[in-house]
Amino acid sequence: MESPGPSFRRRLLIESLTVLAADASVQVAWLEKHRVATDEIALDFDHAFRMAERLVEEDQVGQGALPDLREIDLVFSGMSGAESAGRWARTALSTDAGWAQARQLARQVLVAELGEWNLPLPEIDVIR
Repeated sequence: MESPGPSFRRRLLIESLTVLAADASVQVAWLEKHRVATDEIALDFDHAFRMAERLVEEDQVGQGALPDLREIDLVFSGMSGAESAGRWARTALSTDAGWAQARQLARQVLVAELGEWNLPLPEIDVIR
């Protein structure tokens, strides 16, 4: 099987950031529409983040995006563990400081890369 190309990897990153950057109410509606848990937002970002350095090397993402992407990763890492379970409730999307910080950082990256952050959320296919 052939590895996905750089434009595909870039699209995955942009789509994950688009969901992460959305207002909390929009995120909740997206989660409900696709019937997925809140952690799906972070999982999608994590998958895309693992390709970020390669995307920079391929000139698909600017070098300046890496610090913000790394900071988002740190925010989510700090939200893991049993003691943080409440931070993954849908209500936490609008009340938790970690979600607010990750949302702001995602917006910064999107503005730097695309000139705007408020983009249509991607459609996803969930295999159950």
